[in-house]
Amino acid sequence: MPVKLTGDELKYIALLGDITSITARDCVVDDETNTIIFIVPPGTAGVVVGFKGRNVKQLTKILGRRVEIVEWAENLEDFVKNLFLPARVVSVRLNKLKDGKKVLMVKVVPEDRGVAIGKNGKNVAKARKILNRYYEIDSVSVS
Repeated sequence: MPVKLTGDELKYIALLGDITSITARDCVVDDETNTIIFIVPPGTAGVVVGFKGRNVKQLTKILGRRVEIVEWAENLEDFVKNLFLPARVVSVRLNKLKDGKKVLMVKVVPEDRGVAIGKNGKNVAKARKILNRYYEIDSVSVS
């Protein structure tokens, strides 16, 4: 499903490119958490973050928002693993309900469950927002 970018998202992607020389694949603005999430090409997250997080810190200062970096992956399972880092994902299962809704079941290592869910479920909400954008997934459940 094609993703449409707003003018602000395009500006944020250009800024990331100016700072890191990496062109993000996508940019998701989450106003609820005051966060900008950049989806970057596979293998580039380290360069984008920068030494000791220098690039992310600079972007945070310029934009006045939290900045998160997620590496893109061509298949759903690998992309979900990247979304939930540093939690260790054991399995990913996509279920289609009778009403047509898609529910993603993500199983993580038990001691990483809190990290995967995040404070007040913010990591699950982030994953749901991004996965809905690419895969039309309606709900994400972590166990």
